[in-house]
Amino acid sequence: MTREVLEACLKFLAQTDIPTLDITGGAPEMHPDFREMVERARDLGRHVIDRCNLTITRLPNYSYLPEFLAKHRVEIIASFPSYALKQTNAQRGDGVFEDSILALQHLNTLGYGRNGTGLLLNLVTNPVGAFLPGNQSSLEADWKRQLKHRYQIEFNNLYTITNMPISRYLDYLIRSGNLETYMEKLLNAFNPATVAGLMCRTTLSVSWHGTLYDCDFNQMLDLGFDSQSPKTIFNAKIEDLANRIIQVGQHCYGCTAGLGSSCGGTTA
Repeated sequence: MTREVLEACLKFLAQTDIPTLDITGGAPEMHPDFREMVERARDLGRHVIDRCNLTITRLPNYSYLPEFLAKHRVEIIASFPSYALKQTNAQRGDGVFEDSILALQHLNTLGYGRNGTGLLLNLVTNPVGAFLPGNQSSLEADWKRQLKHRYQIEFNNLYTITNMPISRYLDYLIRSGNLETYMEKLLNAFNPATVAGLMCRTTLSVSWHGTLYDCDFNQMLDLGFDSQSPKTIFNAKIEDLANRIIQVGQHCYGCTAGLGSSCGGTTA
């Protein structure tokens, strides 16, 4: 993200009552102005979320991150495929599980994930293969037992995210011959009760070049705003955004299947 876009985002934030700045990547902490973005958003009184891959905090150049995030009371939402070593390393690469465990343990020493501290540590998982995620509350209870028993790790919430039929996962479905079956699962599991909580209703997704999207998935597909709405953060007005027509596609069935799926887990 260029400095020009970053400044436009912070200016827009200051001119609205949007309560949360949700910073994602890749690895958003690698942006040279990451610390400034967090500090300025907090100075505006906004809640800040860092979508962190955990392992970056183990690198020497980024070892400052846990203390910095705790100081500014930044909520951490961390991708962590499984509490089992083999499954996590198979999905993310050798050594990722071990580094993630060490990172989580360090965050716990700072108060993250512990009751009464207000330092939120939430984990995100998604199923491997052409399956829908299991029940979020049941999985959360199991994960809390397992991580506490095995590694003395505590966290606040587990978010289960449905795999969206886009990008690399779509390629996997096509290669494995599972696309039709998976889409049938999503369609058959459609739940209208999930619609009120969909991320596209309350989230504004800003790309690195300033283009606006209804959600991160639409951004991945380059499915921009409708023709009557502002296209970039530079000419965005809150009243225009509030009345926009949300752009949808077949991938949206991933967010409305079962108990739903959003950047904050289930929606129903």
